[in-house]
Amino acid sequence: MMTDEPQSAVAPPLAGLQGARALVTGGSRGIGAATALLLAACGARVVVSYVQNREAAESVVAQARAMGSDALAVAGDLAHPRAAARVMEESVEALGGLDILVGNHGIWPAESVAISEMTLEQWRGTMEANLDSIFHVASAGARLLADNGRMVLVSSTAAQRGEAGHGDYAASKGAMVSLVKSMCVELAPRGITVNSVAPGWVDTDLSASVLRTEARAAASAGIPLGRVATAEDVAGPIVFLCTPMARHITGEILHESGGSARCG
Repeated sequence: MMTDEPQSAVAPPLAGLQGARALVTGGSRGIGAATALLLAACGARVVVSYVQNREAAESVVAQARAMGSDALAVAGDLAHPRAAARVMEESVEALGGLDILVGNHGIWPAESVAISEMTLEQWRGTMEANLDSIFHVASAGARLLADNGRMVLVSSTAAQRGEAGHGDYAASKGAMVSLVKSMCVELAPRGITVNSVAPGWVDTDLSASVLRTEARAAASAGIPLGRVATAEDVAGPIVFLCTPMARHITGEILHESGGSARCG
């Protein structure tokens, strides 16, 4: 029976992921944690990358191991090239290779700041955290992923519709979309697919300053399906794109927005 209730991350396993070797960046909480756990539930071996919240990362690892997954956590600030290279190398060494790369990390500066008032420091900080870091990871992933591997980068509906007061964030995610479109062509000869899942509002720590206040009602009202997404809602499409069922899908931007972003 179909239901519109939010689903748990631990769902019936999708086919073709048993034994797959996966790295999920930003995997200690929110969308990353939900994705790591769903991959584990589907039989994948998972590395959870995080910056500093070791306790949260180890909690995700413990839950994944309870499902039978060979999981571990690796720390590193992916905005720095050497740290990103180390995280990638440690992940490949631990897993014996890499079949799946989910680039999920990033920031969303909650305060609304017009471009005319935005400091160069904020602009560069957002680009470093959201775009430079993805470049470091995706570039290494392009070298390290096994043939017929999967890369999924988590962008945002803001990438194509823009977001007033958050132009730095929208620009960083828009550049990520262009990166996906370029890399899908470069890696296609090796059978590697490169896609993006672009969420709208998602109830995670990243958006807590808005969604865990009275503003949530207004956000929900702008979504045709009538509710803000859960992290598990986003994890499902990400993991689907990692399966053999999605082997002929590449260069796509899959909007996970409850119908609120009908663009691109």
